[in-house]
Amino acid sequence: MTRKFLMIVGGVAIALATGLAVTAPARAQSGAVATAIAQGAVGEQADGYLGIAGTVSAAVRAEVESVNIKRRAAYTDLASKRGVTVQDVAAATGCQTLSGRVKNGQVYRIGAGPWQTKGAGPIALPSYCATAG
Repeated sequence: MTRKFLMIVGGVAIALATGLAVTAPARAQSGAVATAIAQGAVGEQADGYLGIAGTVSAAVRAEVESVNIKRRAAYTDLASKRGVTVQDVAAATGCQTLSGRVKNGQVYRIGAGPWQTKGAGPIALPSYCATAG
């Protein structure tokens, strides 16, 4: 793990705690997206964005894209303040999200791997997350 990534993760953790990393509009989702998440058709990804894991309506797909655009804007803002890449901020946020916000029964994906359903135990995070927690 690089020292730079550890600094990003620390900054993202602080920003998440204070509500700065992913603003309320970027976290906000419609009832349809929340339902799709509960049904396993939409899930969180290690890259910090929502993904489509199953069949969803055009409206849900558009809402997921809208949430991801807002997340990218928040990541871009934090990256410019920290002097790091947007991908680093997104990945650090993904580590935090997978370790703390994905609930039992919800789906998630690590990299290009298959969609998985969270059980009672912790999610096996990517190796770059190892020092994030």
